[in-house]
Amino acid sequence: MLIVLGTIIGGMLFGIYGHSASIIYSSTTFFLFLLPQIVFEAGYFLPNRLFFDNIGTIILYAVVGTIFNTFTVGSSLYLMSTLGAINVEITLLHCLLFGSLISAVDPVAVLAVFEEVHVNDVLYILVFGESLVNGNKKIELFPLFKKYSHRVLLLKIALSVGSFFVASLAGTLIGIIVGFMSAFITKYTANVRVVEPMVIFAGGYIAYLVSEIFHFSSIMSIVFCAIAMKPYVEANISHKSHTTVKYFLKMLSSFSESLIFLFLGLVLITWNHYFNVSFIMFTLLFVAVYRFIGVYALTFLANRFGRMRKVTLLEQFIMAYGGIRGAISFSLSILINEKDVPLRNMFVTTTIIVVIFTVFLQGGTIKPLVNWLHITKSEKHRQTLNEATFDSMTGHIMAGIEEIAGTFGYNVVREKMNEWDNRYFRKWLMRE
Repeated sequence: MLIVLGTIIGGMLFGIYGHSASIIYSSTTFFLFLLPQIVFEAGYFLPNRLFFDNIGTIILYAVVGTIFNTFTVGSSLYLMSTLGAINVEITLLHCLLFGSLISAVDPVAVLAVFEEVHVNDVLYILVFGESLVNGNKKIELFPLFKKYSHRVLLLKIALSVGSFFVASLAGTLIGIIVGFMSAFITKYTANVRVVEPMVIFAGGYIAYLVSEIFHFSSIMSIVFCAIAMKPYVEANISHKSHTTVKYFLKMLSSFSESLIFLFLGLVLITWNHYFNVSFIMFTLLFVAVYRFIGVYALTFLANRFGRMRKVTLLEQFIMAYGGIRGAISFSLSILINEKDVPLRNMFVTTTIIVVIFTVFLQGGTIKPLVNWLHITKSEKHRQTLNEATFDSMTGHIMAGIEEIAGTFGYNVVREKMNEWDNRYFRKWLMRE
């Protein structure tokens, strides 16, 4: 609906200003002012236990899946161009550049669609967690190919892949440090309650900006800042501050999300498009096919090695079908330098078509599809004391079994983190 409204507004602006109306939307506006609000809200209200219980599968989808889709989509488009099926000549690096920006699902679009569908918690956290992490990977892969788009330096590209992982770890570390600093500040705000919400909002944005300045992963930084600060600031701040943070974050997120879809509709009309039908059709085909192949192949590995709660075939289908592209892909596409990539406008136009196609067709039909396939829905249920006790006991038992077996598994790591939390972090970061 917002995209349609944006299209109408875009038509009016196009009639007045022509193609110059497209400058209203810029990638800087998106990455510095709109995206942080959405990602911070998502990280702050993320179900931490569920997220970390599935972190291995999420990273598998996000990292391996994004790299797989980037290279398969990019190389397939290059092959079609070489064979003459696409009536324009495109270099391999330019195809990989395009593959890197169109390869991964978008957290903004996924949030908008899956929160309305109300799928079960595990399916939601897998899709949303993947989109959150691979949105970050996509933003890191894109400049890697963009940097070398005007010359073939495969060795430097291979070396840059290492920085791809370093940026994620560094961004995560910055986020955790800033999150702990924010929590430490709220420990001493008992007499100045009015600043508590500002400390929380500023902490998330500072983590994002610091990572941007040093070219680390800003999305990972702001997400882990929110995750790190939440349990401590929630214990420190007043009830009024808690209410302010909750509703103001949700309001900012909804406002930013609405603006993004409005801008997408606006640019659909005002951009100086270059339509190449064969390139668009092959892109839609390869994006869909490799999404399904990637999801099914990686889920087979996850189910085969390590997952206790298996992801069913129907859930895998919904995960693959829910591979919605959005504003991150589009914002990256307009960052392409036309001097280095002469086909920039074709890439931008194709990206917009893919975004519109996935948002309207896949996003619009996923809810009836979930109902038709009888996918388990989420149920609003507050955990009882017995359930919490049993859950805690099971975790301790599993950690004990891992210790006896001499393995260093997830349950042992969680026990160690809980031990450090009780012994150090709570004492340093929470008011007594």
